[in-house]
Amino acid sequence: MKKLALTFICTLYFGLAQAQYDNWAVGFKLGEPTGVNIRKYFNNIHALDITVGTYGGILSNDRKYRGDEGIYKNAGVSLQVHYLWHTPLFNSEAVHVYYGLGGQINSRRSYPKRLLGNYEKNISLGGSAIGGFEYYIPDNRISVFIEAGTYLELLPRPFYLSPNFSGGIRFNL
Repeated sequence: MKKLALTFICTLYFGLAQAQYDNWAVGFKLGEPTGVNIRKYFNNIHALDITVGTYGGILSNDRKYRGDEGIYKNAGVSLQVHYLWHTPLFNSEAVHVYYGLGGQINSRRSYPKRLLGNYEKNISLGGSAIGGFEYYIPDNRISVFIEAGTYLELLPRPFYLSPNFSGGIRFNL
């Protein structure tokens, strides 16, 4: 019985120590967008990445929007979803590279010149692409990441382009 318990504990311990990522990861992302990040791993090469938070507070604040019609002056609410492919970098389990495609929905205020300082709310929809690096801290469930990409708005202003840069931390469940 003691051998069985010891075997179970060792298997559990070494299984957790070796597993860098599991089914789910939850974390925080700072940049464009900033918010709560949830990742669902499907297998060793695919994942679904979701970020709910704010958009436009760092890189897109006080940017022209819709040509000379107006500008963005504040951050808005954002939902970003990507389908990812990830793989170990140089056969290292500690460092992974990932890339993916997805979409983004934003809600922000724009200040058109025609409204003389008043704002209108815009809900925008577009496609996005990201790529990044993630470092899994050895013998730990924590990983840190940095990523970059772009958002290409389709509605209401086709081809409005905005960069996405962020970094963060995830706890791999």
